[in-house]
Amino acid sequence: MAARRRLGTTELVYIALLGVVVVGGILVALQGRNLFSTANTVDMLGRSSLLGMVALGQTLVILCRSLDLSVGYVVALSTLVAATTMDGDPARVPLGIAVTLLVAGAIGLANGLIISVLKVNPFITTLGMGLIIKGYLDTQFKGPAGAVPEGFRQFGYSRIGFVPLSAAVMLAMAVAGILYLRKSRTGFHMYAVGGSADVARMSGIRTGRVMVTAHVICAMTAGVAGLLLAARFGTGNALVYDDGYELDSIAAVVLGGTFLMGGRGGVAGTLGGVLILAELDTVFNILGVDAFFKDVLRGVIIIAAVAIYARRRLDVRASRRRFDGDGGAGGGSPPDPPPNRDGPVSTEQGGAR
Repeated sequence: MAARRRLGTTELVYIALLGVVVVGGILVALQGRNLFSTANTVDMLGRSSLLGMVALGQTLVILCRSLDLSVGYVVALSTLVAATTMDGDPARVPLGIAVTLLVAGAIGLANGLIISVLKVNPFITTLGMGLIIKGYLDTQFKGPAGAVPEGFRQFGYSRIGFVPLSAAVMLAMAVAGILYLRKSRTGFHMYAVGGSADVARMSGIRTGRVMVTAHVICAMTAGVAGLLLAARFGTGNALVYDDGYELDSIAAVVLGGTFLMGGRGGVAGTLGGVLILAELDTVFNILGVDAFFKDVLRGVIIIAAVAIYARRRLDVRASRRRFDGDGGAGGGSPPDPPPNRDGPVSTEQGGAR
């Protein structure tokens, strides 16, 4: 008998996104306004592009059973590195982009090496790195610094139809992330490391290299977000770290269905989570919802989503245990082995040969 197919987590995320869009459109229409106007659509996509860039990299480290609390500070540092390197000179734009990504990648490399080589907890490692960057920013930069050439500022404001160029870049990054996880060997290894680092190591996977790669990519995506902010501001701004991109990115990843303990999820779900948060912010701003109440609603939605995902996993496990198998011949679970009455079984297969 064919089993009824359950909806996957990613599918549920996009169904939830559709529900948010429909309900939000109705609420905004009751106020006599149009949620789907060009201005509101551009606003929503603009919000999603910045958070999306950070959340895409955060997805990779969470898949590896890690996380990065320094991304908000990397974004702030990247705006300053880009603006001070470009210094208003159009000829220095390629150098500014390269230096920004190099600095961000070096921070990610340091995070990965500390976690994988020194075995420091990811929470402590990335929080400490973020505080180091914050201390540097607070002592060296008392206000905006540097200047972004007008040509590069188009990255922050240009549109392709009603789609901002920054959103198109974010979508391209999301597609690249999906292909990377599905087609590359390192992408498969990230799922394996997140599922069980010990099993992955015994299978021949260099878990340290995978962890370092994930953190480097995560920091570099935060660097791209910093480039976008520098283009929008026209200068570097150290106070960007107050915007809470590290927590928002983790919320988007979890809302997108990626398991916080690693090994399950993906970029496609994260993209849906980012769009949900961006759509909610747009609706709340149109309706004039109080900032405190807005945070409360977002928190309730995230908790409810995680509770639903957890419940679904428990239901799947319970149904598997209840299924009466036939030794695996008909797709069921094999019967439990008879109890061992002669003491523990040796792990050696047949002794010496």
